[in-house]
Amino acid sequence: MTPFHRLTLVSGAAVLALTAAGCGGSALDPKTAVRANAALHGNAQGTTSTVSAPGPVVSAPTSTQGPKSTVPGGLLPVAEHPGQTKTNDQGSGLNPSAPACTALAKQTGITDTTVTIANASDITGPVPGIFNSAQQATRAFAAYFNAHSSLCGRKLQVLDLDTRTDAGGDQRAYVTACDKAFAAVGSMSAFDSGGAATADQCGLPDIRSQSVSDTRNDCRTCFGAQATELHAFQNAIPDFLVSRHGAAAKKSAIIYVREAAAVETAKYTKLAEEKRGMKFVYDTTFDVAEFNYAPYVQAMKDKGVRLVQFIGSSDQAVRMAQAMQTYQFKPDVFVQDATAYNQSFLKTGGSAVEGAYIYVNFLPFEAAGGNQEMKLYRAWLQQVAPGAVPSYFGLYAWSAARLFTEQAQALGSNLTRANLVRRIRAVSLWTDHGLHAPQPVGPKKNSSCWRFLRAHDGRWVTIGNDYICHGSTVIR
Repeated sequence: MTPFHRLTLVSGAAVLALTAAGCGGSALDPKTAVRANAALHGNAQGTTSTVSAPGPVVSAPTSTQGPKSTVPGGLLPVAEHPGQTKTNDQGSGLNPSAPACTALAKQTGITDTTVTIANASDITGPVPGIFNSAQQATRAFAAYFNAHSSLCGRKLQVLDLDTRTDAGGDQRAYVTACDKAFAAVGSMSAFDSGGAATADQCGLPDIRSQSVSDTRNDCRTCFGAQATELHAFQNAIPDFLVSRHGAAAKKSAIIYVREAAAVETAKYTKLAEEKRGMKFVYDTTFDVAEFNYAPYVQAMKDKGVRLVQFIGSSDQAVRMAQAMQTYQFKPDVFVQDATAYNQSFLKTGGSAVEGAYIYVNFLPFEAAGGNQEMKLYRAWLQQVAPGAVPSYFGLYAWSAARLFTEQAQALGSNLTRANLVRRIRAVSLWTDHGLHAPQPVGPKKNSSCWRFLRAHDGRWVTIGNDYICHGSTVIR
């Protein structure tokens, strides 16, 4: 068993690699796996590529709604939609005086007193509780919402469903959701292709934490609060590295765990980043059970590597960093994705991880004091799950629940599954009141906006207050 279950923040690569490591669960085709990794890494799938022109750095200060932008195709930012509520003293975007909606028709999941939403996430399976944070966050938002507002005079009721880290489990959960819930909200599954057709066929609005497969993205009623364009790589990541560490970027190494998902991820990461000016002089895998990292360190020293890009769990990244320190190899840059965004990485890595970079597409948790929505997420998470740690997947599940209620409230007596789906399709530049980078939820396109953090003296330090938004490299 790999150490992935100890991660606070789990990347697509780590989630999907665990099933290939002899831990059980469903088999996953490598091509599907790499597309799933795009949900966090921004990686793409294919053989040829087109590079979009780099855009400007878009200012998104910690305490604001996020970048302003013009949306193509007539789509409106959610803040401009009729019925959008304003921030009030009780919290961002709630409307405590919502109409009673006495004309609201009874329908699946709606009674005279409640609106049932289902959360279908991986709770059991090879790594128990792997997406428990998504379910906790959905329940936390429902508790917050019920304390301050209502939906057509009705309170939210959350139906917890377990997708069991398995495509079949996902399908069974969505059969139940179709029969018993008005909508599915905040769901997160590593094998989300299973229930996609079921949700589509029954017309179930499925506003997820994120989608990780082409099948889910093709579902006409399914959307991610973190929108994912599974064939595009955000240019902000290599552009940041090249702009800050140009010489080092010309002598890069990419090191990744030898599992189908990570291998495919690394392949397309390298392809996209080379088109943005990076050059890789060392490319290698390591076994999931590997503990001797000395040979990799020596090889990097021999090749003059100055930038190390790592794809694996945070525990594995710590072991690599410790080996580099032991053998006196200090590259200019050691970088990985949000997998490392947890206190365990900093505590166990100590001085070995000093200066390490990570990239995220949401407001850092340390910034709770500057954003009301982050305060609410953290506070209400403790109300429903004392001691729970906020996470990447939980944050986007909270965002999905917020998006659901704002759009449902705006429909009033016209609330139906079909009307809600039509409304979600028109949502773009969704930030959940500054909680994360702007997400084109309806169009299902990458936001292409990332921000960077660096380990310093045992804590994560943000580099600037802005997202970097440079478009995407599309690989078809």
